[in-house]
Amino acid sequence: MMRYVKRKAVLLTAILLIIFQASNHVMADNYPKPEEHAYTITNFRFHDGSTMDLKTHYLTIGNPDGKPVLILHGTNGSARKMLNKGFAEALFGPGQPLDAQKYFLILPDSIGAGGSQKPSDGLRMKFPHYNYDDMVEAQYRLVKEGLGIDHLRLILGHSMGGMHVWNWGIRYPDFADALVPMASLPAPMAGRNWMMRRMLIDAITKDPAWQSGNDQRQPENLRIASVWYDLATNGGNTRLWQAAPTNAEANTLVDAKLSEAKIVDANDTLYQWSASGDFDPSKDLEKITAYLFAINAADDERNPEELGLLQAAVDRMPHGSYLIIPASSKTRGHATTSNVAELYAEKLSEFMSHVPTK
Repeated sequence: MMRYVKRKAVLLTAILLIIFQASNHVMADNYPKPEEHAYTITNFRFHDGSTMDLKTHYLTIGNPDGKPVLILHGTNGSARKMLNKGFAEALFGPGQPLDAQKYFLILPDSIGAGGSQKPSDGLRMKFPHYNYDDMVEAQYRLVKEGLGIDHLRLILGHSMGGMHVWNWGIRYPDFADALVPMASLPAPMAGRNWMMRRMLIDAITKDPAWQSGNDQRQPENLRIASVWYDLATNGGNTRLWQAAPTNAEANTLVDAKLSEAKIVDANDTLYQWSASGDFDPSKDLEKITAYLFAINAADDERNPEELGLLQAAVDRMPHGSYLIIPASSKTRGHATTSNVAELYAEKLSEFMSHVPTK
C-alpha cells in the first residue's frame, strides 16, 4: 500500500511540474496581441568580413506611436520566449513598467534564433560564424533601417540579451535613454559560465553522429547535455530542492525534463553557444553614458554574486545602478529575471521614472 501511495505522489509531482512549466508559456490577455514582421538587412557584414543578405524576424507589441523599447532574449531562445506569463504579464499590462499602451515594444529574434536566419536554413556550418557584436549590429540595423527609429527609450535584455545590452551601451552610447541588462555580467566569458558552455559545444562536436555538421540525424548527446546544462545553470537551489526533496522525486523531475526536451538542430545550437566566446565589455565600460540599471538574482548559477564583478563594473559608470534580487523560494536562479518579473517590476518602474528623456 505504501509503495502505491509513493508512486502516486511521484506521479503527481511530475504532472504538477509539467502543468507549472506550461502555465509559464501562456500568453496573457492584459496586453495587445503581438504582431509578426520580417526585415532583410542587405549586405550585412559580419565581424570576420563575410557578408550576406540577412533575414531577421521580430515581434512588435503595443502603440506604434509610443516610446520604443527593445527587448532581447537569451541564448537558444526567441522573441516568443519573452512572452511567457511570468515576464510579459508582469511588465506589459496597463500601469506596468513596460505598459504596451504607452510604449512600442520591439522583440527581435537574434541572428541564429527563432525566425531569423540560421545555419539550419541550409548553409549549415558554412553559415557565417557570428558573435555578439554581429547580433547587436543586426539589432541596430533592424531598429534604425527597418523601423526608422533613431532613438530608443529603453533596451532591456535577459541572459544573452543582457550581455547584448552591455554591448549596446558601448557601441551606441547615445541611442537609448536607459539600459537594463539582466542575468549577466560585463566581464570576460570565462570561469564556470564558459566551461559549462564549452561542455555543451563538445557534446555536439565530439559526437560521431554530428559528422562535422553534415549529420543526417540530430546527436542524441545534445538532448541529454541540454537538460544537464539547464538543471546545472537554471532553477535556483531552493526551488529545485522544494520541487524534488527526495531521490525518487528528483529522478521523476529529470525524467520529465528529458521527455519534454525538444529535438533541436545541432549546428544552430553550436553557433548559439559559441557566439559568446569572445564576449568581454569590461575594458570599455566607461563608454556607457546612458542610465543603466543592472538586475541579477543572488542565486544566479551563471553569474555568481560573490565575484563582486557587477558592483565593481557599475561603479565605473556615471549613471550606473544595480539590483540583486535576494534568493528565495520564488527565485529561479538564472531564470529569475525572465520568468519572475514581479520580483523587480516595482524597482524597474522607479528606475524608469528617474531617467530623463533625450
